[in-house]
Amino acid sequence: MSEQNKALARRVFEEVWNQGNVDAVDELMSPDFVNHGSLPGIPSDREGFKQMVAMYTSAFPDIHFHIEDQIAEGDTVATRWSGHGTHQGELMGIPPTNREVAVTGIAIDRVAGGVVAESWGEADQMGMMQQLGVVPS
Repeated sequence: MSEQNKALARRVFEEVWNQGNVDAVDELMSPDFVNHGSLPGIPSDREGFKQMVAMYTSAFPDIHFHIEDQIAEGDTVATRWSGHGTHQGELMGIPPTNREVAVTGIAIDRVAGGVVAESWGEADQMGMMQQLGVVPS
């Protein structure tokens, strides 16, 4: 089961984030999915997750995530990831800077019935803002 859960978490990164296929969210996440790491003003459900993906992929059209490590036990998968992209579109009111950014983070997903039921995520948002030049280093 742990290997299947890790494969599911990898599909979220590959299909949804790297390929920009937000329709895959409906297949990979439960109808009552809860994103505990949702951004302010964005709902914590599947539709909100799609909004968040659209926001970042619009701001960073070349966004790409790499899975650095995964650990799974029972119904939980922890994924340590890194991502990079070029800021070519507006992001949370920040006009494009055309700067490249590299960000790291961790996602913890709870799987139920073969889909992601809950997700907790932490990313180095401060580091990203510093790389964009909107927050001093």
